[in-house]
Amino acid sequence: MEDAEDKSEAGQKDDAGAKSTDTMDIDASSKSTVKAKKGKIIKRRGKKSSIVFPKFVLLVAANLLVPIALYIFGTGFFPYKPLLPGLAVYGESEYGFPPAAPFDRVVFMVVDALRSDFVYSPRSGFEYTQSLIRNGVALPFTAHATSPTVTMPRIKAITTGSIPSFLDVILNIDEGDETSSLASQDTWLAQMKAKNSGKLLLYGDDTWLKLFPSFFDRADGTSSFFVADFTEVDNNVTRHIPGELDNDDWNTMVLHFLGLDHIGHKGGPRSTNMLPKQIEMDGIVKQIYTAIESNAHLQSTLLILLGDHGMNDAGNHGGSAPGETSPALVFISPKLANLRRSFQAPLDFQDDFKYYSVVEQSDLAPTLAALLGFPTPRNNLGAFIQDFLPFWSSDTDRLQILMRNAEQILAIVTATFGTEMFHSSTGSEPCSQTGTEVEELACRWRRLKDAATNMGTKQVESNEAWTVQMLEWLRDAQGLMSSMASNYDIPRLVIGHIAAILATLLSLVAAYQNVGVISTAAVPLTLITSAYGVMMFASSYVEEEHHFWYYTTTTWLAYLSWRGFNGTSKSRVGHLAAVLVASVTLRIIKGWNQTGQKFAGNPDIVKLILNPQPGLLWTLISIAYLWLHRELLQGFDGFPSSITVAGSTGLILVAFTFKLAFTNEDAPELVAGFARSLLDISGDVSLFIRAQAVFVGLAVAASGVIYLILAKKRTSTRVSAVETLHHLYTLLAITQSRATNVPLFLLFDILFKFVAAQSLTLTELTITSLLLQYASFFALGGTNAISSIDLSSAYNGVRDFDVVAVGILTFVSNWAAPVYWATATNVLLVRKSKLVGEKAVFGRHVTLLTVFTAASVAFVMAACAALRTHLFIWTVFSPKYLYCAAWTIGQHLVVNVGLGGVLYWLGRY
Repeated sequence: MEDAEDKSEAGQKDDAGAKSTDTMDIDASSKSTVKAKKGKIIKRRGKKSSIVFPKFVLLVAANLLVPIALYIFGTGFFPYKPLLPGLAVYGESEYGFPPAAPFDRVVFMVVDALRSDFVYSPRSGFEYTQSLIRNGVALPFTAHATSPTVTMPRIKAITTGSIPSFLDVILNIDEGDETSSLASQDTWLAQMKAKNSGKLLLYGDDTWLKLFPSFFDRADGTSSFFVADFTEVDNNVTRHIPGELDNDDWNTMVLHFLGLDHIGHKGGPRSTNMLPKQIEMDGIVKQIYTAIESNAHLQSTLLILLGDHGMNDAGNHGGSAPGETSPALVFISPKLANLRRSFQAPLDFQDDFKYYSVVEQSDLAPTLAALLGFPTPRNNLGAFIQDFLPFWSSDTDRLQILMRNAEQILAIVTATFGTEMFHSSTGSEPCSQTGTEVEELACRWRRLKDAATNMGTKQVESNEAWTVQMLEWLRDAQGLMSSMASNYDIPRLVIGHIAAILATLLSLVAAYQNVGVISTAAVPLTLITSAYGVMMFASSYVEEEHHFWYYTTTTWLAYLSWRGFNGTSKSRVGHLAAVLVASVTLRIIKGWNQTGQKFAGNPDIVKLILNPQPGLLWTLISIAYLWLHRELLQGFDGFPSSITVAGSTGLILVAFTFKLAFTNEDAPELVAGFARSLLDISGDVSLFIRAQAVFVGLAVAASGVIYLILAKKRTSTRVSAVETLHHLYTLLAITQSRATNVPLFLLFDILFKFVAAQSLTLTELTITSLLLQYASFFALGGTNAISSIDLSSAYNGVRDFDVVAVGILTFVSNWAAPVYWATATNVLLVRKSKLVGEKAVFGRHVTLLTVFTAASVAFVMAACAALRTHLFIWTVFSPKYLYCAAWTIGQHLVVNVGLGGVLYWLGRY
């Protein structure tokens, strides 16, 4: 898509586009050309004035329809599952009264992100816990956690025994949300409360308080998102333990420690802080177990040590990598010695993180029901863990435990598939070999039910065979119900998809009217959009999406470079040098962070070069801040020199010292050599005050630039005001980025200067901006997995949780590079607009971006709907849908349209 202005502009052979419009000199012929253009534009507008309003309406309608489509489709794709209301009660049973429970109280110790190897491997700091396993008073498992592996849905699975909604990924971030409450659902906590045998206590992650409002009689919650805190967040839990162990008025104590998870987010599983934290948690286990042994009122107490999820090699979680789905689970009590089970500990490191027996996290609910003496929660899909059956010596008791568990799951199965096939009399009719999975399950149930009725006349060997068959039936029923993806609202999926397609069509019509006649200029954007859309239907391509953007960006810049050899006023040698520098720069950017899923742990520049050499890292970081200092000095040289130097220098020093102090808390091993000396000089000031100083300084500087723009005064004689705002944003971006990613912004500036030096048409500039936005997102380590969301800088300058402030900071942290290219693009758009004397440049740019955005949303929706029964629907395609929503609403609407529109207007003011 290319209009008359673009065609004539492409033929110009000056490099004015690479210079600031404030100092641009246009020769007489250029001025006359621009005047002639203006005359044509005015004339053309006069002829087509009737369509100016409709094309604006079409563009607005398309951009409004896209978020509406996302909402409608999302509410059909991520619905809340209907649940059976009320609490389960022990009903009349042909098997007699429920068997006696061996325990009367529980200490539920959750260590967030406690991956199995953290407890069971030789590198573990849980030496005391391993000694309990060897002595037979601790029973170890690996508890499989289904995706999404984030805290809220995992707690739901652990307490209800059911499969939580994927939408809980979003609710997990909003600490103010109360719609996800479990107050009205049947959980083992509700059952313990209903027993009325003691109080419920909670110390730790306040997610429990949100899920169970008014449940706990004594509680002290801590925020789970202050990930820079490794110490106080756990000390706040530990300080309550001694006193509560002396009390005898409780039956449930939930402890949720967050420090280990925070260390993972900040430094990964191999962080130097990881082993000391494991030793600290092992000490808590020893403290509690010693109290259980020595205090009479605690002798029937069960201690459960577990992780809600694990972590991957980067220290994050949310996806389905083996490390993320394999948390440890250990049952601890002196009474377990009666089971006469002991295990070797530690075990050799396991690549798949599967140590000992593997159970589902949902199996906790029915197992606790039998061990603590309450009915299995009504919505449970878990199966009783058979290792605990020896607690009951009576075959009748064992039979009853399994039958009650099976009948509870059967109620859910029959509510889904009907009751007839499960309860009809079949006599001796054999099961069909060609029946469906449900029919086979029903047939096996009838046989097990009949056998249980006659169990009293059978031999012990037959009872054992029946037990094995019943445990297999429970697993198969669990697998069947768990594999049912969701109760999708198909009409909403259809309506949402239609809305996205309509938005795409509206944007195409607007593009035709806004940009001009369809020509060869439309081919690259069409190919990019089509290839991207097709790629969404393959899980491997979604996981490795960065390769698409890296390859496409490289190819596109190579095309621009080749085209630049023709028709430019520059020497071919100079242009070749620029091309080589840009090519090397792009290659370095692509190798900076290894991303995706398959090769996430492979070597990259950060792992191989920067982490082992912190001196080199801080040299590059210092150069980045000095480069920004130079840019700000130029950007504010319209002010008195004393104000310019003092203000720019002060702002850079505050930002640099904050980065030093933050990295010292985040990854202290990276602060070494001269960086450590500089940190000592900067004094002992809190991170909160340092971050606030940076944000206030940026706000004051940006306000000053905007004021001078509105007052029609110059901020600089060398660079435009919008460029100064762009550099101020760059300072914000590196403030919100990890230290190892700060040098990337130096490389981005090299690419920016290369792009600015090219004589690009509007369509080419838009395509370049689009490609660099996506490629840079992945270059900073982004992926399509929930686990790659970086929360390390989400609380910079924030004391308490605020969903707006934390949301903005989280977005800037993860989309720092795409926003950089959005602001950089507007610098070039303002230059182009002033060069050609046309104000509608930004509108045409947004129109082309809207075409891609609306089409990509439609493609992602189509892939999610078509593959809704796919094995990877919740691990690959659902996270991609959430990322698509973030790109659409956050990057496109808020940044490209909203922020970009403000910058463009200020640049044209």
